[in-house]
Amino acid sequence: MAKTLVIVESPAKAKTISKFLGSNYVVRSSMGHVRDLPKSQLGVDVDHDFAPKYINIRGKGNIIKELREAAKDSSRVLLAADPDREGEAIAWHLQEILNIAQETPCRVVFNEITRPAVQEAIKKPRPIGLDQVNAQQARRILDRLVGYMISPLLWQKVRSGLSAGRVQSVAVRLLCEREKEIRNFVPEEYWSLTAALRTAGGESFAAKLVEVELGRQEQVEQVLADLAGARYVVSKVHKRRVSRRPPAPFTTSTLQQEANRRLNFTAKRTMRVAQELYEGVEVPGEGRVGVITYLRTDSTRISSLAQEEARQFIARDFGTDYLPEKAPAFKAGDKAQDAHEAIRPTLASRRPLELRQALTADQHKLYKLIWERFLASQMAAAVFEQTTVTVAADGYNFRASGSAVVFPGFRVIYAGDDEEQGTLPPLAAGEELQLLELKPEQHFTQPPPRYNDASLVKALEENGIGRPSTYAPIIDTILERGYVGREGKNLVPTDLGFVVTDLLKAYFPNVIDVEFTAQMEARLDEIEEGDLPWQRVIRDFYDPFAADLSRARNEMGRVQLAEEVVDETCPHCGRKLVVKRGRYGKFLACPGFPECQFTKPYLESIGVSCPKCGGEVVLRRSKKGHVFYGCSKYPNCDYVSWQQPTEKVCPRCGERLVKKQSRRGGGALACPRKGCGYTEKEGGRSGGEKVEAGS
Repeated sequence: MAKTLVIVESPAKAKTISKFLGSNYVVRSSMGHVRDLPKSQLGVDVDHDFAPKYINIRGKGNIIKELREAAKDSSRVLLAADPDREGEAIAWHLQEILNIAQETPCRVVFNEITRPAVQEAIKKPRPIGLDQVNAQQARRILDRLVGYMISPLLWQKVRSGLSAGRVQSVAVRLLCEREKEIRNFVPEEYWSLTAALRTAGGESFAAKLVEVELGRQEQVEQVLADLAGARYVVSKVHKRRVSRRPPAPFTTSTLQQEANRRLNFTAKRTMRVAQELYEGVEVPGEGRVGVITYLRTDSTRISSLAQEEARQFIARDFGTDYLPEKAPAFKAGDKAQDAHEAIRPTLASRRPLELRQALTADQHKLYKLIWERFLASQMAAAVFEQTTVTVAADGYNFRASGSAVVFPGFRVIYAGDDEEQGTLPPLAAGEELQLLELKPEQHFTQPPPRYNDASLVKALEENGIGRPSTYAPIIDTILERGYVGREGKNLVPTDLGFVVTDLLKAYFPNVIDVEFTAQMEARLDEIEEGDLPWQRVIRDFYDPFAADLSRARNEMGRVQLAEEVVDETCPHCGRKLVVKRGRYGKFLACPGFPECQFTKPYLESIGVSCPKCGGEVVLRRSKKGHVFYGCSKYPNCDYVSWQQPTEKVCPRCGERLVKKQSRRGGGALACPRKGCGYTEKEGGRSGGEKVEAGS
């Protein structure tokens, strides 16, 4: 009896699915795309309705031959690439290569790779969705036109080897504009005044001066003079109950953002690990199974079946108090296509702890994050009692706030990044307080933060740039091209990034315009819905683009990129070394490249002495691009630290304090010695310590 051939994209997925199907099925992998536009030429006939010229990808010949032979020996072929535009296009190319008739119901999709989902999907094949294919095809052609027509111009006018990208160039523009904001930022001075107060019962708390703007030190000194000898009396105590709803389950964007914040994963790393969890891992007692649903989605929707299973699990493990009256629904974003469910575990009852031995460290971290977020999204709201106290002092008002958990709700499993205010001591209106200290503090307004993976993905999504499947490749591409480098977790545009962005803004305003790119994404969505022919979308873009290209060829002048020269010579040829920037930041190189290929790390001093030998601490990068700090005298001195060291000494144990960044962007100093636990705000008082009289 002839068998059914099922073709998926990856060997891991093939291995998982083959376990769910009987002996009448053969599962093979295409290893991704089998056809594409040629690398050596444009591959798009602009004179004949932008007809693409597809060729078999080099190196895929044996795979195609094996798939054709397997198809001949099979009674039918089912194409099971991923359930998105890219997957639909892969299935379409396979259909063409295997000579499957266009109307044949040969396409199957799995939102999750579990036995029930796979077996159910196999029963419901459909024809290839040509509207989805055309949307992907239009995106591919648009990107090819921009990349292959602008890049040669950049080679000629700036530097050989450069390239431009339709969506990536807009991402670089966002980074460049933020960097300009930071460089042009002028800090403004302001002050705060905090009163350290004590109740009659001996409990201390802090309250801040409100309703008075303190812009200069003279104003602070006037307030301090006015408050000399003042009585501090509680004038108002306001309490209220506040409910905090759980967060929605993850979309691709929010997963990348949260994995970056909590796990320090790049967008690329998050998607790689999530793909592994989706395609299948060996689970004890179950065999190979996908443990999360499809990872490329902009929807927060959850199937009723998954919600019911989650509710049963929550009721059993946490109690019915943690169940809302009805399963929650979350509103998707305005630009969401809502084609797939949110990212969730395929079984709510499959606890992370049970999978610990079956998963790699990265897989376990990401699965735990997804599992906790999903379970939390189906739980009851957390309830807090918030207390706001106003303290009057000779015409001035001070305010303190605190909150206490009344019912933890979803926070028993997923607390999020919100910081607790802490509780206030029992206070009543009319109660007189003892002043311990008035503490004025000078502040300066801060520039906007640099983008990191999380905030750039959020900006791309909010601006309608790209789609769930493109966020990670966008970041990876702009790093590869040298338009952006990493400084710690931050993405910082290079000089090359600024130069190319300015050129594109001057000569290709539409290509690099945020709103125009977002509108193009919307038009691609219309193609997928069958409301627009893809050729018209390409034509509407190409005609003005061709005019801009002609003008640029005639008017764009040669750009010379200035190189930063350092006072250090190349040991091979004697030239002065120059500072270069790669995807992992700065390095030193010989300007005689390619004749001389000498390079060495760029040692950036942080102005701190080595705590081991007294040498100089410099910023270094690991092979994977992670920033760490080490002694400039290495290998003679082996001092290293993942946190930035300071000259300040811990008052408890004498260890050097290090800088730590909170998830909300604030800075703090902390002791790195285990068991010490000392922390303090930069320039402030140690955390968690009460203010005593006379301190």
